[in-house]
Amino acid sequence: MAEASEPTFEEKLQQLETIVSQLEQGQVPLEEALKQYKAGIKLSSELEATLKNAEQTVTQMVKADGTVADFDPKANAHA
Repeated sequence: MAEASEPTFEEKLQQLETIVSQLEQGQVPLEEALKQYKAGIKLSSELEATLKNAEQTVTQMVKADGTVADFDPKANAHA
């Protein structure tokens, strides 16, 4: 049996936006609103972790010898 693939960042963001929209309208029964709120908090945490990971990746560079170092734009500036 094939495993369901993990939703993409964009899909999770769309799910969170849908939850927020439904909660803002205030027409969701309390029990469902609580479930959606919890799901929204989980999605928010997952999205934040993905963004932090992406930021860390973007702010690092691979040196010629294969080591990874933090990117320092001042080190590459020409005087």
